[in-house]
Amino acid sequence: MSKTYRVSMRVPENAQGIFTEALGLLKGAVVAGLSDENGLVELDLFLEREPEQGEVIAPLAAVSLATGLEIPEFTIELMPDIDWVAESQKGLPPVWAGRFWLYGSHVETPPPHGSIPLLVEANAAFGTGQHESTFGCLVAMSLIARRRKPRRILDMGAGSGVLSMAAAKLWRKPVLAVEMDVPSCAVARENARLNGVGAYLQVREGLGYRPSDVAKSAPYDLILANILAEPLMAMAPDLSRHLAPGGYAVLAGLLTRQSRAVIARHRQAGLYLERALEFGEWTTLIMRRR
Repeated sequence: MSKTYRVSMRVPENAQGIFTEALGLLKGAVVAGLSDENGLVELDLFLEREPEQGEVIAPLAAVSLATGLEIPEFTIELMPDIDWVAESQKGLPPVWAGRFWLYGSHVETPPPHGSIPLLVEANAAFGTGQHESTFGCLVAMSLIARRRKPRRILDMGAGSGVLSMAAAKLWRKPVLAVEMDVPSCAVARENARLNGVGAYLQVREGLGYRPSDVAKSAPYDLILANILAEPLMAMAPDLSRHLAPGGYAVLAGLLTRQSRAVIARHRQAGLYLERALEFGEWTTLIMRRR
């Protein structure tokens, strides 16, 4: 078994989301505990390599600059040879998000009647349904399904493949999942196999809209992009070019205070806002091409 390092800290509960998102950029698994009597939540970041102090401080400093909060103190320790990510996730309850029911293998309760179950095991890839951004995307897809049955679907920045699997199960149509992180691609393929949708998913390693498969399968009726505000705005013209007229785009990974800038950039690219969904400090946008 490979080595596992844990970075631990306590952060304010009302800022848990932004700290979780920032630490997730280190390509590790972030697990949150329960809040204490002081309103602090313990965050544990699990990595397969020992991080430098500066690597951890950098995203925490960015959060501090954006929120005015102090940079939290943290510890870095080498863990015994146990799958600590899986162990820590065992206490997490299933997540209801729209029509979807996300659960881990430790959950013995059968899926509720009428739900679309998604088995998501603990791993280093971002996206388990616990975070508001993933949650918002799943709710957005459930709303879109009331009106539209997309035939061509693109998941840009697929991570662990949760959104790709959800789309495949919901519409039973091919989904192209693009992810630049190699380990995350492997996780997405394994998750697709475990959920019985491997035949619908094509997972491609690559950055943005550069992989040749992206252009070959365009235009798309639905593009999912749960990334961050800055790359979303940078890729807005590419998204518009690859989205079919009248097609939907679900954009997430942005704080509510960033939503106006993201909306404005996509309006410039020919899309309009149909609905904004707010969950905590995070917003998910449902946009359409004119």
